[in-house]
Amino acid sequence: MKIIAMIPARYEASRFPGKLMQDLGGKTVIMRTYEAAKASKLFDEVYVVTDSDIIFQEIEKHGGIALKSHKNHECGSDRIAEAVENIDADIVVNVQGDEPFINKKALSKLINVFENDSKQNIDLASLKTPIKDTKSVQNPNNVKVITDLNNHALYFSRSPIPFHRDQNIEVKYYKHVGIYAFRKQALLDFYHTPMSPLEATEKIECIRYLEHGKTIKMVETDQVSIGIDTPEDLEEARNFFA
Repeated sequence: MKIIAMIPARYEASRFPGKLMQDLGGKTVIMRTYEAAKASKLFDEVYVVTDSDIIFQEIEKHGGIALKSHKNHECGSDRIAEAVENIDADIVVNVQGDEPFINKKALSKLINVFENDSKQNIDLASLKTPIKDTKSVQNPNNVKVITDLNNHALYFSRSPIPFHRDQNIEVKYYKHVGIYAFRKQALLDFYHTPMSPLEATEKIECIRYLEHGKTIKMVETDQVSIGIDTPEDLEEARNFFA
């Protein structure tokens, strides 16, 4: 089973443009992410896929493998799918470009889902982590997920799900952590199907997979990586790195 990592890397991030080219301990954020993915030794190949000449050149000049997107894309899955269409791979792992501190244990759990899936019933695997405080549950920036008894995703929403109607019953809330592992064919199927009104309403790409009958295995983790979305996050990452 050939497993590759794809690191989608946009230069013009809405909240922090150019964040992937910021310095982190003497190297750019994107280079740190690439090197961490390589050092994990989980992948047969690691690629950065980008719409930016600046990022493309940054990876190539340091000996990495970069791919250039030919189209404009609404989401990371589309960007990765275009890139992998002609690459030999069985499993494609989406590693976030703005998370330079690779969580090897969590990524290993995702890969194990497919290694243990001899009947190939699972199309995608992704991560979830418990959330307990009300503010985080109510925050629409935190995508929530509910699953069946086998930890297969039933639905994702920016609203609190499930709705806690009966206060006498204990309820658990889970935040979706946007790290994915795909069977290559599931990724290509996604790429060649249009966005639905439901996906467009919630702005959650996982919904498209569910609407087209794909099985998403959710893996629980309590180890959440440091993502860099703001200048303040970058300072936190620099302190952590130091």
